[in-house]
Amino acid sequence: MVEIIPSINEEIFEEISRKIRLVEPYVKWAHIDVSDGTFTGHSSWHNPEALLAFETKLNLEIHLMIADMDTRYGDWILPNVSRVIFHIEAARDPHFVIEKIHTAGKEAGAAIRPETEWQKLEPFCAAADMVQLLAVPPGRAGQEFRPETVEKVANIRRLHPGCIIEVDGGINPDTGRRCVAAGANILVSANYVFNSPDIGGAIRELGS
Repeated sequence: MVEIIPSINEEIFEEISRKIRLVEPYVKWAHIDVSDGTFTGHSSWHNPEALLAFETKLNLEIHLMIADMDTRYGDWILPNVSRVIFHIEAARDPHFVIEKIHTAGKEAGAAIRPETEWQKLEPFCAAADMVQLLAVPPGRAGQEFRPETVEKVANIRRLHPGCIIEVDGGINPDTGRRCVAAGANILVSANYVFNSPDIGGAIRELGS
């Protein structure tokens, strides 16, 4: 069964907190985007200290769209963070980063941008706890889903039947169903969830 994780991409932590509270009744995880303009031109909230005193019953996965991951992963090894997702394009040695995240007792996710060939991600499918395919360029929410993502999912699923595959970006009931049919386990959605007048209903629809 597919898991739906709401994605939160905001400039201030107060808005992140508000959106987490909105989805707490409906899901087990929340996805927080972090970008500071070093890996992508877009900049969102990127202050790990704000998370230290934050309490939620949800598991948090942090999607790091920042550069120099070989040295900066440690900033996000926080008590209430369950999973750290980083871009292999932003690391000199992705295996090193995965190992360090695991040593800290956290799940590690390896991600690629939409223009990166899926073959670049394939060597990390066994080492990481999950892999993420961005279906939109890293940055603002609300961008259009890139259909070639579906083929990427299918290729990774074919070679790695047990791999956990997450798709992030442009997810709605149509694109979500295509990704799940190709082999995705997790769908990350921002606009479809938070722009709905019925957040719980939107999450259930994506998961059906």
